[in-house]
Amino acid sequence: QVQLVESGGGSVQAGGSLRLSCAASRATYCMGWFRQAPGKERERVARISSGGTTYYADSVKGRFTISRDNAKNTLYLQMNSLKPEDTAMYYCAAAGTCYIEPTKWAYWGQGTQVTVSS
Repeated sequence: QVQLVESGGGSVQAGGSLRLSCAASRATYCMGWFRQAPGKERERVARISSGGTTYYADSVKGRFTISRDNAKNTLYLQMNSLKPEDTAMYYCAAAGTCYIEPTKWAYWGQGTQVTVSS
């Protein structure tokens, strides 16, 4: 089992920045961020392997940066130039493989809300 605890969400105006953190109870190969807006499916935002290989959704490329501190088992998401369409509940997830489908990720945090106003 892996426990994941997110922090860092909040409300910000468009163009602002937020940094999300996710503390894991133990190391896993792949960690990622997903988000879900009301009435929409959960979507991938970014993921990173323990070796540092990253993936970003097209909608966040150039604005978001995913990173991890393997010594602290902590995942981060630096979000810059935020847009109203980034408003969603953001979830941290962990898995032994960097799956594409959210349903294949075994471990999930409780989520942290990000709200971007125009």
